[in-house]
Amino acid sequence: MNNSITINIPAQTNVQNFIGGQFKNGSGEKMQVHSPYNGKLLGEFFASTKQDVEAAAKEAAAAQKIWADVPMKERTKVMFNFRNILMRDLEEISHIKASESGKTLDEGRAGLMKGIEVLEFAIALQNMDLGGRNEVSRGVSCEYRREPVGVVANITPFNFPAMVPMWTIPIALTLGNAYLWKPSEKTPLTSLRIAAALKEAGLPNGLFQVLQGTKETVEAIIDDKHVKAVGFVGSTKIAKMVYDRGTQLGKRVLALGGAKNHIVLLPDANPELAGIGISDSFTGCAGQRCMAASVLLAVGDVDKHIEKIVARASSLQLGKDMGAIITKAQVKFLNEAIDKAEKAGAKILLDGRKAKAPAGCEEGNWIGPTVLDNIQPGSEAASVELFGPIISIVRCPDITTAMQIENSVDYGNACSVFTQNGALAEKVIRAASTGMVGVNVGVPVPREPFSFGGINASKYGHGDITGVHSLDFWSNIKKVTVKWEKQNDNNWMS
Repeated sequence: MNNSITINIPAQTNVQNFIGGQFKNGSGEKMQVHSPYNGKLLGEFFASTKQDVEAAAKEAAAAQKIWADVPMKERTKVMFNFRNILMRDLEEISHIKASESGKTLDEGRAGLMKGIEVLEFAIALQNMDLGGRNEVSRGVSCEYRREPVGVVANITPFNFPAMVPMWTIPIALTLGNAYLWKPSEKTPLTSLRIAAALKEAGLPNGLFQVLQGTKETVEAIIDDKHVKAVGFVGSTKIAKMVYDRGTQLGKRVLALGGAKNHIVLLPDANPELAGIGISDSFTGCAGQRCMAASVLLAVGDVDKHIEKIVARASSLQLGKDMGAIITKAQVKFLNEAIDKAEKAGAKILLDGRKAKAPAGCEEGNWIGPTVLDNIQPGSEAASVELFGPIISIVRCPDITTAMQIENSVDYGNACSVFTQNGALAEKVIRAASTGMVGVNVGVPVPREPFSFGGINASKYGHGDITGVHSLDFWSNIKKVTVKWEKQNDNNWMS
């Protein structure tokens, strides 16, 4: 079926940096932003140079010293205003982020709502125990206090222009930091709306700086002397480069990389639940998310379940139920990956190469859901992150073999199992070499306050980027020991 898209693609925008509460151009090379839906020019911007970064970071450092002395309850008021503004403008922002990232409108809304969930967690920080005090000996007390790091930076990917930055913006700012943000050069428009929302919410100037740009901008941010901590989400290759560069400079770095997520499908699984959950996992966001199902470990006779998966994926309409691919180069890569798998003996149960673009979007970047059967472990389709709506079925004689295959992959973001047997589910939970595991859930993203993060080659650094386990990354712990007078029974502790 040749259908029409459901998003409103905005008029061309002058994309700028946001420095000191003002929108202004960078001073580097001129770049363009095109919609994956139809190739339309969405905007132009000038990349930020090292000099632009230095000026923004210096201003942020000055603003942060004042912000650190503001009580958390007052900082939280700004975040509460920020939430209300995002909810007010939810539809408009969702259309913008969908048009530049290729998401459907529903996915645009869902991503922003997940970001708002993290914002609500940040608002609740004022009611959490962020310090502690004990009398450790007669007349002697010890306490710890949570204090901001200073100026922090975050470098975010194209696939979630609002959700991923919103994982960190509210928590970092609420804890008293100043924040530098380098959005993806492919999806910079959403950053303008978030910056405007924070300004309207009453955030003091200089605390939130947006620097558009590319590799040069990223390197300048990491290198800047004012930046104390760096967060990153993207490919494993770049995550490792960011981690190495930052840690060599003595900085705190948490860099999340790619994934090759497995779903273990057992014969006793509910066919309807599995069909919907697995199909939606590998087709959601057109497969362009680090939590998408990529390999289906089919244990025993599960053909009836696979039929449900294929039927569900086949029913999706491009532009309405599934979005576009970010670039034409990525479409070419995905097509070539399917070609390679087919030549290696894969049986194609659903071929996305034959999908038709939505009406009026023939110049966009499109590929349909693809299901590859009889994939061999260790092949490209089974071990390389493809980042598209492709799922590779590897047939397994038993659950032990399935988990050996899962463990053999370098990545470690997510693994799920579809079964009605609690003991077998627990076996997968214990055996999975991942940071996040799901049972009858195709995309096992934790909800706040449970934190997001993988292991192995899916993460460089310690801790997680959201939830309670993110607090130690975005803050420092100061330990204070107090004694006011000499005690008669003096000992080594007092």
